[in-house]
Amino acid sequence: MSKFDEKVAQYSKFMDDKGLKYNADLLKAVTKGLGPSIYKKDAETVSGSDAKELLTVKNNFLIKKLGLADGPKLDEAINKVVEAIGKSERNKYRAVVYYMLAVEFGKESIYN
Repeated sequence: MSKFDEKVAQYSKFMDDKGLKYNADLLKAVTKGLGPSIYKKDAETVSGSDAKELLTVKNNFLIKKLGLADGPKLDEAINKVVEAIGKSERNKYRAVVYYMLAVEFGKESIYN
């Protein structure tokens, strides 16, 4: 199994453990889109309590990657995803957060 496949398996297990439904192919595509950042401990996760980190998710992923307009709905969606994963969960994997946000906004087609 390649290192990439190991990461996808890790994220799949994480979502299974949290009881989160997911599309394995889309999760793999989102993970691939993150490139080498998934192999760096700090870059691999999102801090749900760090406003600067959440702003990065909003600007770099929701606005730039998904092409969404800035507004309160973006912040609400980020908070919804953080809540779904669990605020106390230390490892909010970026691939899982981005996957859930892409689904939340119906932007799965970006990864086709």
